[in-house]
Amino acid sequence: MELQGTRSAEALRFQVLGPVQAWRGDAPLALGSPQQQAVLVALLLGEGRPVTTDDLVDGIWGDRTPPQAVAALRTYISRLRSVLEPNREVRKPAEVLVSVSDGYALRIPTEAMDLTVFEQRVAEAANARADGAFRSAHDGLVSALDLWSGRPLPGVPGPYAESQRNRLTERRLTVAEERCAMALEIGLHADVVSELNSLSTAHPLRERLRELLMLALYRSGRQAESLGVYADTRKLLIDELGVEPGTGLSAMHARILAGDPELMAVLAAPARAAAEEPSAFVPPAQLPADVSDFSGRSKVVNELRDVLRAGSGQAVVVTSLAGIGGVGKTTLAVHVAHSLRPDFPDGQLYVDLRGAGASPADPAVVLGDFLHALGSPEAPDSLDQRAALYRSLLADKRMLILLDNARDAQQLRPLIPGVSGNAVMVTSRSRLAEIPGAHLVDIEELTPDEALALFSAIVGIERVAAEPEAALQVVTSCGFLPLAVRIAAARLASRPRWSVSDLARRLADQRNRLQELQLGNLAVETTLGLGYAQLQPEEARAFRLLALVDSPDLPLAAVTALLGIPEQEAEDLAEALVEANMLECFTPGRYRYHDLLRLYAQLQNAKTADSDDQEAALLRLLDLLHATMRNAEQVLEPDDISVEPLHVAQSSGLTFSDTVTAREWLRSEVAVVLGAVEAAASAPLDLVQPSVDILQSMTSVVEDPSLASRIRSVLHAAAANPAARNHAAALARVHYALGHMHQVAAELAEAEEALAASLALQPADRATMLRLATANALAIVLTMAGRSAEALPFYQQAHAMSRQLGAPISEARLLANMARAYVGLDRHEEAVESARAAVTAARSSGNVPCLADTLYQLGVVLRSTGEPGEAAVHLREAHQLYRTQQHPIWEGYSLARLAACLLADGQFAGAAEAAEESLSIAQEIEAAYCQGMANAALGEALLELGQPSRGLACLQEALTVFTRLGVPEAQPVQDLIDSRHTEPSPPPAP
Repeated sequence: MELQGTRSAEALRFQVLGPVQAWRGDAPLALGSPQQQAVLVALLLGEGRPVTTDDLVDGIWGDRTPPQAVAALRTYISRLRSVLEPNREVRKPAEVLVSVSDGYALRIPTEAMDLTVFEQRVAEAANARADGAFRSAHDGLVSALDLWSGRPLPGVPGPYAESQRNRLTERRLTVAEERCAMALEIGLHADVVSELNSLSTAHPLRERLRELLMLALYRSGRQAESLGVYADTRKLLIDELGVEPGTGLSAMHARILAGDPELMAVLAAPARAAAEEPSAFVPPAQLPADVSDFSGRSKVVNELRDVLRAGSGQAVVVTSLAGIGGVGKTTLAVHVAHSLRPDFPDGQLYVDLRGAGASPADPAVVLGDFLHALGSPEAPDSLDQRAALYRSLLADKRMLILLDNARDAQQLRPLIPGVSGNAVMVTSRSRLAEIPGAHLVDIEELTPDEALALFSAIVGIERVAAEPEAALQVVTSCGFLPLAVRIAAARLASRPRWSVSDLARRLADQRNRLQELQLGNLAVETTLGLGYAQLQPEEARAFRLLALVDSPDLPLAAVTALLGIPEQEAEDLAEALVEANMLECFTPGRYRYHDLLRLYAQLQNAKTADSDDQEAALLRLLDLLHATMRNAEQVLEPDDISVEPLHVAQSSGLTFSDTVTAREWLRSEVAVVLGAVEAAASAPLDLVQPSVDILQSMTSVVEDPSLASRIRSVLHAAAANPAARNHAAALARVHYALGHMHQVAAELAEAEEALAASLALQPADRATMLRLATANALAIVLTMAGRSAEALPFYQQAHAMSRQLGAPISEARLLANMARAYVGLDRHEEAVESARAAVTAARSSGNVPCLADTLYQLGVVLRSTGEPGEAAVHLREAHQLYRTQQHPIWEGYSLARLAACLLADGQFAGAAEAAEESLSIAQEIEAAYCQGMANAALGEALLELGQPSRGLACLQEALTVFTRLGVPEAQPVQDLIDSRHTEPSPPPAP
């Protein structure tokens, strides 16, 4: 979406006519989680009116409102305010997202939201029509529809968003219908046939669209097709609804049968170029047939039409469409060319230049054919003479030339006319930037909705409507590539016994997907292979090697490592692949494959079987990531001694100046890291070793819970690798990393088993940082399980090793952890003494993460030994340090512990506030144990505040979590429920 008009560099803009987006000036804003976006949508569509808290909660969660919904809502409001007014002073009232009585309102100018501008343009079009300005009315509706950028509000949850999604979709369809009607009134019947076909296919029971399509076809001289539309619609209505067509459709049918002359009347003639004098030759009409099921692409279709029609001055208009094979360049170009036939009355020339094949067309031969079509009895001998005669014959004409499948600019130059009035449309797999003044258009894959529309047009709406999720899986497996969607749909259409789900299952297997995407002479693999065959040897090698890592995209540093060449040469190669449309580059310095091109590249890796080159490339990347991950770990979790690596990196890696840049690298490159270690998990030992080191580091510094299952899967794959199974040091690290992940998730039995296995694989007579870390982790697990007596010996072993290794930071952390074990053994004086000593050591070291951890443990110990007031002071300090470090899980834990302290100190309102904030964080990062702690504290606080129903609901949530995790915290929660509630407890929420 682009709102026109002058705007301040800092003005806020919002988009709801498509994906929810916002900008300050030209800078996009991060709008947060889907639920947070749902809050923003409700306020935006309130158009400045107050929206109550109850309405917001109902709109986001409906009848599945969680107990802490209001707290979560307040968190979303706070975060939105930070995004919308980042420079607002802390105590200054908000000016954009304001509080109004029992709710909130958004104060923005009317022109700041695309929906408001859309409605304004529709209203202006209606006024123009009322004044008789039919062309202005039509153009106004086109301008309004141009504001749309897809399905409204995708991914925004809640009943309110769903109802608005339906309302906006209907509104868009109504305006599109009105635009088509207006186009017919001014004589643009040929232009709207394709759009009406598409709209009618998508909305088959909407009779007004069918009526307009009949009229457009009739005025275009296609009476038989027009009557066929009526027959098809009548059959559909009878079969689906048991009714006859309505009055409007029936009347249109009768008028066409009667040849009513008024059907050909228009209110205003479309703007046309001045008619040329009749020529002696028959205007060539060489365009291939348009497809009847053309879908989507409305924005680029309109762009191309506008550019090709708007030729002015002395230069010929040239548009160049570039994209990967199978993306639909030719189909799009032919469709646009057909729609422009009335604008080029002297004819249309077409040629397939065979640029993607082994024998590109000779421009001299092409010119000979063109000259014959233009009425020249014979062609001169030389290329230059033919080109000169071609330019002369076109000098006083208005013709459209479609040069399809061009190889390069050299092939094209002789085929471009010399003066304006003519227009040229070129398709190519390469971006032909060398053509002076060319309008370059990159053709991308279809949107999901466009792909589904194409799939439905071929397979049949009924089959797709019966299995919509499977249909989406199919087009997603096709990478939304039109050729792939067509082949998949045609296969299904030719196999009536297959369900859509059957096809989806066959395409789900990536190893055989390209084999499935072929039908007769059509094959995606063959089409992609034409582009691959044009690459130079070094380009083909780069194309293959970059696919070794299954990642959404690759930064230039990773590209350089994989190719093993200097960075500038690597960038040049990557950019050459982008120019050839074998790679994509939407962000400078980052490169990605289309999904099917990645599969094709991986297939070529298997065919070349150059395992030495491939393993060397992967090792170079792992070496870079290994060194960079260690650098990030040292910034985020600085310790005096790191765990001994299996692999000695040759690269120095990327470096980070602070925790912010380190965490940003982890967030942006975690997919690359996981893709690399996945590729190496079943490889030889020299690749497994750096992978295991990287995975071990990831378990310490990557907190995204959505990645946990994938990291575990890679660890299990590494453990199953024969090379690792026979390497005790590697296997010990795998088990340690698995144990650490289970510990963080409070899966105590699994954690104990993995950590014990790791210790068993390590030499018992050697003090190492790995053995220290493993013993400490196992002791933490035993403490969490209420087995402090078993935990203490492991703490003591680890403590002794920390002194032996000269690791004071580790020693401070161990003193704090041991204090928790002393509490479990009722040795309170030793617990407090050990925890205070840990904090003192951490403060003197200047190690902020260590200080935060020891303050947290001191707070927990003091709360357990009856000093909640002092405990709260230390927990608040720990919380601030965790927030500064961007450590959300420990923010949540410290707030939950703070809530427990405030409860013990009788500060019930403060306890509820801290617990709600903890719960919001825990839910956002899916930290189950923290959710249990927060719900337990919140439930008890609410009971004390006289809210028994909500309080007991929170306690039930906590009990469910603690019981599932098998931790001892379940029993005190159960006791509290039993003491306050004698009736049967309601079942926990699913």
